[in-house]
Amino acid sequence: MSAQLREAAGELAAMLWREHTVYRERSGGVVIRGEHVERWISLAPAGGRDEILLRAGRILDGGTTAPARSEAVMPLTAGTAELATACRRLLAETAAEAAADGPSTGGAPAGAARKAARVRPRGRKPRRSGPKARHTGLGSWIVLLCLAGVVAYHLWSIRAAP
Repeated sequence: MSAQLREAAGELAAMLWREHTVYRERSGGVVIRGEHVERWISLAPAGGRDEILLRAGRILDGGTTAPARSEAVMPLTAGTAELATACRRLLAETAAEAAADGPSTGGAPAGAARKAARVRPRGRKPRRSGPKARHTGLGSWIVLLCLAGVVAYHLWSIRAAP
């Protein structure tokens, strides 16, 4: 499958862009980078037999790649022209979404700051407000009670010793 992907990517890259770079990903997929158009396309094996996952995204300032903005599943038996048509559609969607975000400043879309402010960091739960909010959890109370028991036992053993 990897050899078929590499061959399809080479033909596809030649149809899409004059200047391109084709390389293999660690996951077994193939990436086509068009530096002059600041876009990339990825071909990777999909869940089904003889199906490939096409993804398209932008190349940011400095050469880093942004996450995929659009994707589609195509049969590997599809011709190069069909794959090129699907890739052009994905690239058009990517360009439209990039234009909707506004002009990029510093490698990030203008709307990225607003989106980042709304995104909650992973691993943290939002604080509850109101009468149900507890400051000390049940586990903390158990630890405090055990610690108080140990201190009480120590004081009792000092007092009981002759």
